[in-house]
Amino acid sequence: MNRITRREFVQTSAGLVISFYLPGRPVAARAPTAAPFAPNAWLRIGTDGIITLTLDKSEMGQGSQTGLALILAEELEADWSTVRLGPLPENPAAWSRTMRTGGSNAIRSSWQPLRKAGATAREMLVTAAAQTWQVDRATCRAEQGAVIHVPTGRRLRYGTLAARAAALPVPSEAPLKDPKDFRLVGTRVTRLDTPGKVDGSAVFGIDVKVPEMLVASIERSPVLGGRVKRFDADRAKAMPGVRHVVELEASSWMSSKGGGWAAGCAAGVAVVADTYWQAVEARRALVIEWDEGEASTLDSASIRAQLVALAERSGVVAQTIGDGIAAVANAATRVFAEYDVPFVHHATMEPMNCTAFVRSDGCDVWAPTQNQGDAQRVAAEVTGLPKEKVRIHTTLSGGGFGRRLEPDFVSEAVRVSQAVGAPVKVIWTREDDMRNGFYRPTSYNRFSAGLDASGRLVAWTHRIAGTPLRLKFGPLEKGIDDSLVDGAVDLPYAIPNLLVDQATLELAAVPRGPWRSVGVSHNGFVTECFLDEIAVAGGRDPFELRRELLRDKPRHRRTLEVAAEKAGWGSPLPPGRGRGIALAEWGPTVCVEVAEVTVEADGSVRVPRVVCAVDCGQTVNTGQIEAQMQGGVVFGLSAALYGEITLAHGRVVQGNFDTYPVVRMAVAPAVEVYIVPSSDPQGGAGEPGVPPIAPAVCNAIFAATGKRIRKLPIGKVIV
Repeated sequence: MNRITRREFVQTSAGLVISFYLPGRPVAARAPTAAPFAPNAWLRIGTDGIITLTLDKSEMGQGSQTGLALILAEELEADWSTVRLGPLPENPAAWSRTMRTGGSNAIRSSWQPLRKAGATAREMLVTAAAQTWQVDRATCRAEQGAVIHVPTGRRLRYGTLAARAAALPVPSEAPLKDPKDFRLVGTRVTRLDTPGKVDGSAVFGIDVKVPEMLVASIERSPVLGGRVKRFDADRAKAMPGVRHVVELEASSWMSSKGGGWAAGCAAGVAVVADTYWQAVEARRALVIEWDEGEASTLDSASIRAQLVALAERSGVVAQTIGDGIAAVANAATRVFAEYDVPFVHHATMEPMNCTAFVRSDGCDVWAPTQNQGDAQRVAAEVTGLPKEKVRIHTTLSGGGFGRRLEPDFVSEAVRVSQAVGAPVKVIWTREDDMRNGFYRPTSYNRFSAGLDASGRLVAWTHRIAGTPLRLKFGPLEKGIDDSLVDGAVDLPYAIPNLLVDQATLELAAVPRGPWRSVGVSHNGFVTECFLDEIAVAGGRDPFELRRELLRDKPRHRRTLEVAAEKAGWGSPLPPGRGRGIALAEWGPTVCVEVAEVTVEADGSVRVPRVVCAVDCGQTVNTGQIEAQMQGGVVFGLSAALYGEITLAHGRVVQGNFDTYPVVRMAVAPAVEVYIVPSSDPQGGAGEPGVPPIAPAVCNAIFAATGKRIRKLPIGKVIV
């Protein structure tokens, strides 16, 4: 192995690199002019002053990569105009931590590592400047992409200092800035991914082009869990541009995330052609006989009936305080209610797609994925290659919402490419995407509550009967599926007697997966609506009741008060309009939303205004937070008004946006976002805006009409 000295490296290097050592992975020496390091790096500064960041979080429209760059640039004291985003690491197995983006965790999980990386680079640049000037290091400071010698006012730009700084030893510790001195963090900055999306240069998964690439379209089983019995491809093979027809068997695996969910691919037949439209047209010419399996009798009505029957008996206790059952039985006033939430789909704007090229010595995958680690692992399993021989090229994603955590679309592309010996892009139609998703679980919820003689809430019970994420491939931890109880247990409200239990219905044929805000999305709806019912039963104002019950939760109470104040809670509304309020928490971000609703004469619901208050601790990019809250409101409102996946004869009924509508621009509400200043623990912004909107709207419908909505989607209200 040829080696070069540090001095030789500095003399020939393009700039300064801050990296982290990854043990156990031998790295061959590179030619002096080659890129100085592999995916174990956060930051590179070139002699031209351009700062290139290597991040490990996917960009799905949420703006997290800009936020991450902002954190690093803050500690680096960078000139924001010189900051650029580099590609994500191509070998997730060699990266310093798990590569996956979800759960509103991108910013908070990267906060400390990126601050340390930026601070380390800053300190080395300051030292390099002091050595250049031969002055006391204490007389120098970094500012706006340069180091300044304070006594004389001399300045050296980072690009000028890069080579000298690269020759210095990397300090084990570097002082972090005091938050009161932040210049970038906590402000609104221009997103780094915007220019490419405006001028069309941004590459999404569906845009990928590879030399000699073919395109595939797959006819999958119309019945969930069905298999190919036999097929005739003669007509398809005779059509223009068709190169191959490949049968794909159903497959399944377990997520690599500890205690993760089951995943898999549907069985089908892939048509591989020169162009997408040729593949789709030939796919329609296939003659396939399906083995529909046991799921062919499955329908939504029978699933609900099974859930209702499950709720008739006690479930596994998820949380208990005091004696909820006895306290309800002995209460002066008792309140009972039943709530339903359906399966729902992610409906990302960009359907699933992936490009793969499998060779005997390696595999390249181009994918709009949230989960590079699982994508690499599954591709390695399919091909039989070592993980390090599988390179994942992460593209921009046209929405994720949890759907792209699954590697099924990666597995398909890899298998087709392997079968035909060429690079292949697999593109799903909208109907493919809708009918082969990983759906948010459905649940039936039975509540009871007890009030004392003064109307004070003294007891609460909540039984959840639902389809879990985790049961399919092994036992639940202590019998509890957190996707079903998250947002139902550990409520922030002071309730002296409480019981939450859970009963699970296994539906092996129906794929389930995490949906934006996961369990809190449906439990936020049912709990906040039922709390509104309790307020009315006790003759209390819904805001005032929540405020009272949050007496031990100052963060929640403060956020509630901001939302109510900004929404003008209690002020008169025009005739026919109602106002509703709801609160939800997503580890540990607190979000409160107030919706104003009008129910039209034909029963249709219109939501002209939503006020959102959010406390996510230390903010990074306030523009990103505002956009995430607005997006969360519209996403959650789409599900509340229209979102429902139904089954008939084992088939998903919905196929496109005509049968699975979303909120469109003309009817989207004006969303006002108020970020609550906070020094509380930092949380995320992607998930928290979703859960409060459905209950806020349903509570507003009651305020306007006296009609309770206990089943989603809302559809039209009969008054």
